[in-house]
Amino acid sequence: MAPAAGTGVALLPLVSRCWFRHAIPLAVLLLLLLYVCAWSVQVLPGCRSGAQSCVPQGPPPAQVPRQSGPPEAPEWEEPQCAGPQGALGRVVGPFRASLHPEGDVALPQYLAGWRALVRFLTPLGSIFAFATSEASAKVMALEARVHGPEAAHYSSLAAMAAWERRAGLLERHGVAPRDPAGSSGSRTLLLLHRALRWSQLCLHRVATGTRGGPDAGAQCSDAYRTALAPHHPWLTRQAVRLAFLAFPGRGHWLELACPGAGEAEARAALARAAGTLGDVYNRTQGLLAKLDLLQLA
Repeated sequence: MAPAAGTGVALLPLVSRCWFRHAIPLAVLLLLLLYVCAWSVQVLPGCRSGAQSCVPQGPPPAQVPRQSGPPEAPEWEEPQCAGPQGALGRVVGPFRASLHPEGDVALPQYLAGWRALVRFLTPLGSIFAFATSEASAKVMALEARVHGPEAAHYSSLAAMAAWERRAGLLERHGVAPRDPAGSSGSRTLLLLHRALRWSQLCLHRVATGTRGGPDAGAQCSDAYRTALAPHHPWLTRQAVRLAFLAFPGRGHWLELACPGAGEAEARAALARAAGTLGDVYNRTQGLLAKLDLLQLA
């Protein structure tokens, strides 16, 4: 019996070292996940108030090229799920209507498109749940201006920017307001604009991704690094990276976009929706650059 007891005592340091070695990465993972939960209402579409590292350095992002989707079957002139009654059609319709022939962006239609986009993305899981929660708050803040006492000045992006500049409502470049709820309409729209780019990239890459290639989570994580990560502090970027580990697969995206449809039709519809979001992003990007508003946040 004595040797057995001695062996057990000798094993204790080894067991302790093994436990300690595995406990460290688990503790780090837990802390990052807690960070995601704590900041889930504000990290994705914009910067945390007062975070100096959120101010992007270097030139503003350029407009994105018009992206083509996957080959479409010739019998589909318009995928049914992309029609007015389809989930994607309800997103695309208002965004498309927001593009003024004169080159402006109509705010009521733009915000209606965002509301439909939030409804579409929310069922895709936690990574979109907290992103769309913050987007919804910004949509509501802008809608309060669109339908408020100064509604005449908030009919379009150009009209809003001109009015807020004359009224002295625009923040200084790169300086976050003390109270984010009091942000100018132009700054709020800039944060939504960045989030729209991320959503557009996700839709396009999910639609056009090849079988056997990167999965939807990897593609949308890469889209986040392109569109939003440059405006977020390091710890936020790491927390978001972990959240993407539970991202839904491509099949779930396609089923949500076109319930009951074949894969080719769903991909075509998703690619067309991404194309419309790209058009809106490009129009908005051009206006924000022309009005010198890209560095407000």
